[in-house]
Amino acid sequence: MEFDAFRLAASTADLDEEPAAREHADLVEFRMDLAAAPLDALDAYDGTLPLLCTNRPTWEGGECEASEADRLAALETAAEHPSVEAIDVELAAIAEGAQPTLDHAHDHGAQVVASVHDFERTPAGDDLAQLVARATAAGDIGKVAVTADDRGDVLRLLSVTDAITREGGTAATMAMGEAGRHSRAVAPLYGSCLGYAPVDPANATAPGQYDLATLDRLVTELGGR
Repeated sequence: MEFDAFRLAASTADLDEEPAAREHADLVEFRMDLAAAPLDALDAYDGTLPLLCTNRPTWEGGECEASEADRLAALETAAEHPSVEAIDVELAAIAEGAQPTLDHAHDHGAQVVASVHDFERTPAGDDLAQLVARATAAGDIGKVAVTADDRGDVLRLLSVTDAITREGGTAATMAMGEAGRHSRAVAPLYGSCLGYAPVDPANATAPGQYDLATLDRLVTELGGR
């Protein structure tokens, strides 16, 4: 799958939800850290949508409590699955030595989303632009999710997204929380290539997410896809 245009990912810990996502999603983000037996679920997967596998550690807002070596090993195993188009590896993990996991994914034809999440704020000044630049340089797609306190935070994020994608970077950005909720719908207009929404609104995986059908409708009506 190419990320040269906006792609909508249905986030879930249950791959049995994949049929319900087909009408609106381009791929499924499989939250391995929220699943009871994720590798077994991958082995049994026979859906039609490609997968983006995320095994989020507790230190980045997820629920994977395995050792870092075991966590990354599970992502490497996931990358070998024919339906897995990409894996998500945290920018901090890459900086601490996860490059072999990226290399393994690439060797098996999977792309890498280099992600970073700030659940407290939107970085100030040039720090935000530098963060997005680091993420896009580290992976095939740089994902940056920040927390917005007001519309000004969202405006800065959209401006940075527009600038870096105009320069050829492949970025996925979003502002979490109620103040940033609308960013999920409008960021594709500024070059963000990837959005996330739960199939079931009760199972949102990040603050401020729209449900899948709503985000699909909003992005489409605004001309983002």
